[in-house]
Amino acid sequence: MIGESASGVWLGWDPLWVSTALLIATYGVIMTERVNRAIVALVGAGLMILTGVLTQKQALAGEDFNTLALLIGMMLLVAVSRKSGMFQYLAIWSAKAAKGRPWAILALLTLVTAVVSALLDNVTTVLLIAPVTLVITEQLRVPPYPFLFTEILASNIGGTATLIGDPPNIIIGSAAGLSFNDFVVNLTPVIVIVLAAQLLVNHLIWGRALRVDETARTRIMAFNPRQAITDWPLLRKSLLVIGLVILAFILARAIGLEAGSIALSGAALLLLLDNLGRPAEEQTHRLNGVFSEVEWITIFFFVGLFAVVAGVEHAGLLDWFAGQILSATGGGAAATALVILWASALLSAIIDNIPFVATMIPVIKSMAPTFGGPEGLLPLWWSLSLGACLGGNGTLIGASANLTVAGIAERAGIPFRFMTFLKLAFPMMLMSIVISMVYVYVRYLT
Repeated sequence: MIGESASGVWLGWDPLWVSTALLIATYGVIMTERVNRAIVALVGAGLMILTGVLTQKQALAGEDFNTLALLIGMMLLVAVSRKSGMFQYLAIWSAKAAKGRPWAILALLTLVTAVVSALLDNVTTVLLIAPVTLVITEQLRVPPYPFLFTEILASNIGGTATLIGDPPNIIIGSAAGLSFNDFVVNLTPVIVIVLAAQLLVNHLIWGRALRVDETARTRIMAFNPRQAITDWPLLRKSLLVIGLVILAFILARAIGLEAGSIALSGAALLLLLDNLGRPAEEQTHRLNGVFSEVEWITIFFFVGLFAVVAGVEHAGLLDWFAGQILSATGGGAAATALVILWASALLSAIIDNIPFVATMIPVIKSMAPTFGGPEGLLPLWWSLSLGACLGGNGTLIGASANLTVAGIAERAGIPFRFMTFLKLAFPMMLMSIVISMVYVYVRYLT
């Protein structure tokens, strides 16, 4: 693979150095926030091809079409279902359940996001929760950023707890033969601790300072959630389709379908049900409205980012990194598990965790004889999962859920700056990895 991409690199330069330089430059410009991140990612992807690091065929092969299809499908589902008033209903219900107190709403939405992310994938969860959050904060006249920020972290934390919550877990489970129950039994205990710590930090940073005008609180408490529903037939259709999609997500392995196929099929079904019997001209008008609500900037950022990461993957950077992990640990079980945990976390904060996990799987499998067979690899699998999934909380571009929320927020006029997010999120991510390190060591390595 390295030789194939190296043959066409400009002036015979080493593709490893060229691709690494392009990766660093891409992330550096994104961090300056002077150019839209989608433009930067697409330019970086173009340079990976133009410099000869990747062929166009390799760049296309590097696109994670499952993730792209999942994002587009769920964005379409949300765009159609929101017209029924569903999200306004959920927002009013949530605010009333918390008695209009911002700190209680913050905690409630954090818990709901984490739990739902464990049962669905975390991208789907934030696509459903973020619109609800915007309605609540608008009605209470409180800043939405703390709520959206904590939901990002909660989605990645909750998604770590189960096989289906985060894509790296699906890949690890398939490769290692681990079941849904294996993930629940081994990872849910530490995720509960991490989530509790996160709730405490949220309260200390934001919860105590959030204040709501008593007039706004009184108005919220007087609302009737049922009055928020403006289209009952569409609500029933939306709930039916979303229910089918959720069921298919849970049964995905059994029915042999990827999440992207499920999401796009669900979106197509809801679009069909919503437009049946309408004149062709009206259908076109409605579809234009729905498709305009898809976060295309976020989608094309991922298109570019996947190609940039494919460049360093083809050039051998991830393989080299995996080799360095092995040489650094000297083959010790405890050292290997903890290095994998930290390396996965730090790398997943800056590049997509899926190719790294895919690269590490054969490396870990090759260690089976050293650690006494497949059973001896379990601490390594859990370390890889915890590091890759929780590490995505470190930066704004560390996980799909982060960018999805950022895209929704920016469409609503709420800026999500890279450095602002980094200053708060990275220390919180380190806190979760320290907790995970203690857990892995105490439960599996002593």
